[in-house]
Amino acid sequence: MIELLQASPALWMTTVGLFSLLVGSFLNVVIHRLPLMMQAGWRQECRLLLELPEQNAPAISLLRPRSQCPGCSQPIAWYDNVPVLSYLMLQGRCRRCGQRISPRYPVVELLTALLSVVVAWQLGFGLAGMSAIVLTWALVALSGIDLDHQLLPDSITLPALWAGLLLSLADGGVTPTEAIIGAAAGYLSLWLVFHGFRLLTGKEGMGHGDFKLLAVFGAWLGWESLPLIILLSSVVGAVMGGLLMASGALRRDQPMPFGPFIAAAGWIALLWGDAIWHTYLAFSGLQAG
Repeated sequence: MIELLQASPALWMTTVGLFSLLVGSFLNVVIHRLPLMMQAGWRQECRLLLELPEQNAPAISLLRPRSQCPGCSQPIAWYDNVPVLSYLMLQGRCRRCGQRISPRYPVVELLTALLSVVVAWQLGFGLAGMSAIVLTWALVALSGIDLDHQLLPDSITLPALWAGLLLSLADGGVTPTEAIIGAAAGYLSLWLVFHGFRLLTGKEGMGHGDFKLLAVFGAWLGWESLPLIILLSSVVGAVMGGLLMASGALRRDQPMPFGPFIAAAGWIALLWGDAIWHTYLAFSGLQAG
């Protein structure tokens, strides 16, 4: 099977696309439940610190209980949980009560599959391609959680950071020195911006999860990738923020999560960072001449 995937890019991309649809379905669960699990943990820690009696709240994990309709609480059967197809066949409604199902579920599934296929096409079959696909799945989950709750959970960012550092030991990527410096520089660059902004305005301009997410890309791509990622994420964030405020969807005093922009910029740099830099340098040389 490995020989077939190596020999046939079409088979590799098809396999990645189909499997990533299933992963996208699971990522919907992660985006919904992981913040709830974190909040339950925080409440439990507070009760322990305050020496309050424990509450017998129903346990929740990524695997249990089974997914159910928020309207009628009916568990969703496996045949109603097939990525994308079930949503289309049910016309976006619960089979039992008819309550509308958010289109976000198939969107996350399709986005996960599409981004994963692009990675498979760009990087091919191998350690680099497979690890980048897993990182892509993590970025989809992080972006969804940050959009909903303005959180970038350590349970995703820290394993991704360690994965980038460990992958630097393999041949063909960044060196361990570049990865370590990149992780430190990624974290400290936004840490300095955060504290500088707070000193000037008395407000916090971003969360600590943003520092860790940029450190992830520093570990995976090395410190030289950070200026491009910061530039891309800042420009896209500023443009999107301006458009949302102009349309009335975002108030001037309303915070906007920055994590999805870092994730998008880092993903672009992961696949096309070198090409972008070479194009920029070539364009700059022509302009200078």
